Amino acid sequence: MTSDLRRQLILGAAKRCFARHGYTGTTTKSVAAAAAISEALLFKHFPSKAALYAEILSDECEADPALTELLEREPSTAALVELIRGMVQHFLAIADGPDQEEAQRLRLMATSHLDDGEFARLLYAKIETLIGAVFVASLDRAVAAGDARPCTGDPLNLFWFAHHAVMTAALTRLPATPCLAYGKANDLERQLCEFLLRGIGLNDAAIASHLGHDQATSAGKTAIAESA
Repeated sequence: MTSDLRRQLILGAAKRCFARHGYTGTTTKSVAAAAAISEALLFKHFPSKAALYAEILSDECEADPALTELLEREPSTAALVELIRGMVQHFLAIADGPDQEEAQRLRLMATSHLDDGEFARLLYAKIETLIGAVFVASLDRAVAAGDARPCTGDPLNLFWFAHHAVMTAALTRLPATPCLAYGKANDLERQLCEFLLRGIGLNDAAIASHLGHDQATSAGKTAIAESA
């Protein structure tokens, strides 16, 4: 069996284990047993349980039709707005989701920051690989079009600032009784989008034009699941 096939076999077994037992209840030993390989062989492909889980989440993101469509679009102000809007919708939907899988992932992400940080580092690296270039290229196009002010620092930091802001907002909504009462969901989505888009440098005219258009035409579409 080739290395790639073995890797896919392990990932398939890991998906079944995580789906049945959750992250905490799954061990590398149980994944190895499900894949009918030794734990030592599993570690040759994935150094830890966190690495396995991060790879699965990355695969799920890459298979998301909404994200695939966005990544294939020409970089532009509209693509930049859609990226931020999709990220906001994804995180705000976590607390209201029909199951707790996404909520558990968000809690795992938060816990990782307070622990050894391994899972968070892995997931951030995969998000950057998947989305970072599209964000930077679209921001460059927005600046060139006069829709945004030039960035004086690392433009990718603007993406991370936006990501962390909306992730923290989502964390406040995880408990049965939210930590903060933000108000109506639609108002919160709009406010967050406007706040983040201004923060990354878009001017009010561009926000009013593209955000209004995107929200009208994308109603009912699945939000981009970039992970958390």
